[in-house]
Amino acid sequence: MSRLRIFNDTDPSTPLSSTEDQALIAGQLKPIGVRFEQWQAAAPVQPGASPEDVMAAYRADIDRLVAENGFNSVDVVSIAPDNPNKDAARAKFLDEHYHKEDEVRFFVAGSGLFSLHVGDKVYELRCEAGDLVGVPDGTTHWFDMGPEPSFVAIRFFTHPDGWVGHFTGTDIARRFPRYEPGQAG
Repeated sequence: MSRLRIFNDTDPSTPLSSTEDQALIAGQLKPIGVRFEQWQAAAPVQPGASPEDVMAAYRADIDRLVAENGFNSVDVVSIAPDNPNKDAARAKFLDEHYHKEDEVRFFVAGSGLFSLHVGDKVYELRCEAGDLVGVPDGTTHWFDMGPEPSFVAIRFFTHPDGWVGHFTGTDIARRFPRYEPGQAG
């Protein structure tokens, strides 16, 4: 289940708040400019479905988001636990960084952990299947797909190089817990 925990950026051991209520998650993220929605597939999506089938199942929401935000590119990314490059893929965005355009992802299957560093708070958002997250450009964050990554996501881009990470050089992401799917807490 989706979860939002908010921490003081100096204390990764004690959440200031925690909720799995999707409406509360959306309400707590909105003031920092983060979009959080849930989408339902118009048709069942089977494991191993082609990117075209995945996008067809969510076409109405994809078209709405593209029209609202002017995205020029939409694609599907998938990673499985048996991927030989999974460690490198995980490590790629584990350190605090930002992008020069909004980072918008919809989780078709699986899960991942976005941690957003805004002011003196860290907003730790566990995204699950059905969740869309939109992180505004310039927002410092990190993403952890876990040690055995397993997800399918639809990504939205305005410019081909817009999702390139610009790293801050801080150690904050290393001070916060890593994502371990299935772990309580």
